[in-house]
Amino acid sequence: VQLVESGGGLVQPGGSLRLSCAASGSTFSSYTMGWFRQAPGKEREFVTAISWHFDTTYYADSVKGRFTIARDNAKNMVYLQMNSLRPEDTAVYTCAADLRGTVVAGKRPDEYDYWGQGTQVTVSS
Repeated sequence: VQLVESGGGLVQPGGSLRLSCAASGSTFSSYTMGWFRQAPGKEREFVTAISWHFDTTYYADSVKGRFTIARDNAKNMVYLQMNSLRPEDTAVYTCAADLRGTVVAGKRPDEYDYWGQGTQVTVSS
């Protein structure tokens, strides 16, 4: 499985960005997909995930109400819409795939099997 992110960039505080993650594989609809981020000097942290099971979504408290994850199984795509961005959202954002059939999406990196290369998001005036 290959994952390729796009859509990162520089945005002012309060602005919006939409990240995309294109996945290979013929059984994408059975993957649980997640987004993680890592800021300089910090550990990778969970941002959001969407389960294959009824597209149930999960969010970190820090992004709840501002970020939205969605998937398009016909296109093998997962999206992260980020609104009301803050400087503390600055990080490399990486999508990840869990192929184990997990119903409840994991929030730890070791619960995911495949990772993209990441895309930089910088929130600054």
